Amino acid sequence: MFDTIVEYFSQISPVKGAFLATLFTWLVTAAGASVVFLFRQMNRTVLDGMLGFTGGVMIAASFWSLLAPAIAMSNGDSKLLKLLPVVIGFTSGALFLFFLDKFLPHLHINFKETEGMQSTWQRTTLLVLAITLHNIPEGLAVGVLFGGVAAGIPEASISGAVTLAIGIGLQNFPEGIAVAIPLRRMGMSRAKSFLYGQFSALVEPVAGVLGAVAVSFFTPVLPFALAFAAGAMIFVVVEEVIPETQLDQNTDIATLGFIAGFIVMMTLDVVLGA
Repeated sequence: MFDTIVEYFSQISPVKGAFLATLFTWLVTAAGASVVFLFRQMNRTVLDGMLGFTGGVMIAASFWSLLAPAIAMSNGDSKLLKLLPVVIGFTSGALFLFFLDKFLPHLHINFKETEGMQSTWQRTTLLVLAITLHNIPEGLAVGVLFGGVAAGIPEASISGAVTLAIGIGLQNFPEGIAVAIPLRRMGMSRAKSFLYGQFSALVEPVAGVLGAVAVSFFTPVLPFALAFAAGAMIFVVVEEVIPETQLDQNTDIATLGFIAGFIVMMTLDVVLGA
């Protein structure tokens, strides 16, 4: 089945491929948010384990799908010069999310910590913005890989881009739950909780297409762009996802979830992404 999917994506334009792949990741987020129609609340132990899994997938994807190819395709007369675009891209991605985190008003999943500039926006809006911040680098990462295929870069492959989309989709499921369930617990209707939950991932197709178009027209930026997405994703994991799982007494479950997520994404990338 995977080979069939890869063959299909090989026959369409990479920009369209980026759009469809990130559309898939958005649909998985919607599937996670739809859990709100079945449950009013989610066991915190289960949620922490799932968020840990999310962090593991994102960290593994950052290296196996983004940083390793970025280093491989970077040019330079020495190892240091070869690494320079990747270091600059990685740092830029982390700083990009850092400044968004500092200036864009948003609310953590625990509903206790508000960050960014002071705002009169409702808490539901702030929560959706928080998850949207997570999804920008995810959509960008998938789009950049598809853009590399369009540019004819040997290290960028359709199978690698599809594999990354599958991994991002897997970890988007708990993100959909993490938005919708707290909103439902606050008293919001099931329909509205679902709409807010899936809305947070709509930015992924936008970021995916923009990433694919940018790289297809300006090939030299590809190593920088891959590293940029990796830096942004790792910032999200360290700054928000992991701390969120350490607030209760479920740290062991969250840690095991993280390990499982890392192994799953690493296996997907090594086995399917070649």
